[in-house]
Amino acid sequence: MTVNMTKGKYEALTRLSDEHGLIIATALDQRGSLKKSLTKALGQEAEVKQVEEFKVAVTEELTPYSTAILLDPEYGWSAAEARDKQAGLLIAYEKTGYDATVQGRLPDLLPEWSVRRYLEKGVDAIKILMYYDPDDAAHINDQKHAFIERVGAECKANDIPFFFEPVTYCDDIADAKGPEYAKVKPDKVKKSMREFTKPQYHLDCLKVEVPVNMTYVSGTAANRGHEAEAVYTRAEALQHFKDTASIATVPFIYLSGGVSNEDFIETLEFAGEAGVPFSGVLCGRATWQDGIAVYGKDGDEGLRAWLKDEGVKRMEHLNRVLQKSAKPWWTVYGGKEQIVVAES
Repeated sequence: MTVNMTKGKYEALTRLSDEHGLIIATALDQRGSLKKSLTKALGQEAEVKQVEEFKVAVTEELTPYSTAILLDPEYGWSAAEARDKQAGLLIAYEKTGYDATVQGRLPDLLPEWSVRRYLEKGVDAIKILMYYDPDDAAHINDQKHAFIERVGAECKANDIPFFFEPVTYCDDIADAKGPEYAKVKPDKVKKSMREFTKPQYHLDCLKVEVPVNMTYVSGTAANRGHEAEAVYTRAEALQHFKDTASIATVPFIYLSGGVSNEDFIETLEFAGEAGVPFSGVLCGRATWQDGIAVYGKDGDEGLRAWLKDEGVKRMEHLNRVLQKSAKPWWTVYGGKEQIVVAES
């Protein structure tokens, strides 16, 4: 299968990955949720400068072990400047959260930004997170499909990679981490991947959830550690990984989804066992979330000491696991030789 790719997108994807074609990116685009967590850790309202200081510390200490960093334009520009010189830069384009008074968890863009403006700031790729229930009402999803089409067209026009993160949900199941949602999650992830790998969205990489909740996979450490009931057998979970991966027509990477570092590592090893061609991660809280409490207690100096020790150990472990389990981003196209690079 021959794939045509513009020079701009190809070179940017190369900057965002290592020499083996793996994307080992740190996600740090949290805004309201991070500010809330820092407020709790500090015991008082976190100031803007403290959110920025936290992002700078994580970025400086962890990007030497990352191929890229995902940041936001509200708190992240100082961190972007502090990243390691070899690390690429992804930026969040969506507003954080959603209006809970409006049906459908509809997305919106940051009004003062455009893809062209991000390019002028030296960004390598655009990221959009959108809450998506493939089984929602047609008039809701029609709006969401059009929204992603518009962003994809804007990225195509500016010749910059588009990373899209669909986060599945179901309004009828309140606990997205519970066993009832675990039962429907594989089908929702599959349907989401099937929809957004269609060519009209112009995606260059899907940042996706793993298709199962490892807490409910029989025999896993995540299941034993939480003493949870099993929703899937090990064989069923492996098959969900394989079935989901078979749908993808563009490169895909996994998000950590706020699970612990230990659980995420096990998840990636499980994906490797399934043999799926995932091309890396955008891993955030699984790596650095335990540093929030350290920052609240010991400030920037304590956080940096924790990052230099535990944070680096986690990144080195993540790198080792991905070198064994992940596949180059061009694997989904049949190999690097299948890509025809054209002038922008």
